[in-house]
Amino acid sequence: MLQTFRSALRFRRFRFGRTTRQLERAANIADLRVMAKRRLPGGVFDYIDGAAEDERTLARNAAAYADYEFVPRVMRDVSSIDARTTLFGREIAFPFVFAPTGFSRIADSQGELAVARAAQRAGLPYTLSTMGTRSIEEVAEVNTASKWFQVYVWKDRGLVAEMIDRAAAAGFETLCITVDLAVFGRRERDVRRGFTLPPTIGLDTIIDAVRRPSWTFDFVRGGPIRFASMATRDADGELRDPAEAVTLADFTNAQLDATLSWSDLEQFRDQWDGPIVIKGIQCVEDAAIAADLGVDGLALSNHGGRQLEGSPAPVALLPHVAEVVGDRVELICDGGIRRGSDIVKAVALGATAAMGGRAYLYGLGAAGERGVDTAIGFLRAEYERCLALNGITATADIHPGMVTPA
Repeated sequence: MLQTFRSALRFRRFRFGRTTRQLERAANIADLRVMAKRRLPGGVFDYIDGAAEDERTLARNAAAYADYEFVPRVMRDVSSIDARTTLFGREIAFPFVFAPTGFSRIADSQGELAVARAAQRAGLPYTLSTMGTRSIEEVAEVNTASKWFQVYVWKDRGLVAEMIDRAAAAGFETLCITVDLAVFGRRERDVRRGFTLPPTIGLDTIIDAVRRPSWTFDFVRGGPIRFASMATRDADGELRDPAEAVTLADFTNAQLDATLSWSDLEQFRDQWDGPIVIKGIQCVEDAAIAADLGVDGLALSNHGGRQLEGSPAPVALLPHVAEVVGDRVELICDGGIRRGSDIVKAVALGATAAMGGRAYLYGLGAAGERGVDTAIGFLRAEYERCLALNGITATADIHPGMVTPA
């Protein structure tokens, strides 16, 4: 009887550390989101998780992938899967790019450094935001692999040029120009919470912090948040310390250059030797203009639903853009990625790669750098499994016929 009992049951190995046990029980990105919601103060979680106005665009970004079904093929040898692809001539582990996300240190004190290290381990490009809380040079110290720099176009073009020069000197390969932020979107979760960046302290935030000691201890020992990738000039033309507290919405609305136009691309091309990606394309007409002007890549993106409520889901727009621009540019589908199968669908519909931010931010908020590793591990495992179950053995073999409208 004892022998039968022992053969039928195995005791699970006990793991020290609550976070380790939670990560082992997590099955997907959605589980990491739940962990992050439990660990982070409400205002911080809502800043990461929320979007503009009624958040219909946010929901649609992810739901739009369900509008397509696979056409699986069977009885094909899928014993070996090659997930690799190339993006701007550089090999990456699978077709995914870490999207730029600002203020990452509110999720974990290591912020952008943790994400950049995880990206290098995963063999994927990491994109540092202009609004990053770790500097261009700090990120370059921890990530010697593929790095992109995302830039918002300030009214002070001299400061923009300085940041671009710093990125080039630090070994960043690709310049990603975000163009969908002419004004700052209204994110109503933040309004209801009274949440600002940097965070303001009130009785409610103190109570929230006490209830989340893990995050609070990490946040306090991390030191002051610095908007380290950028600086501003005061009325006398002097550079202001980027550690100085500013309100994100006020700062953005004051600094963003609403005069930005297609003619400005020439200035960026004159300064930057590497690939240039325009991020924020939301219609076929603009995609065609950008391709005609010779940009290297287009990121179809609505800023994760955080800007214009009612903008198209990138994956729904993707096949129409691909039909018009063909192979003249690298197409990147940014928004709504929660599964590796979403990446497969994006590539089948014409993308070179997908791009995502919330997926890894949930991991960062849940468990810091280990959480980012876990999130990317989920996406890659799901991606490779999806290829195998479709009878596909390599990213290079993905084709439009493997998906159909649902």
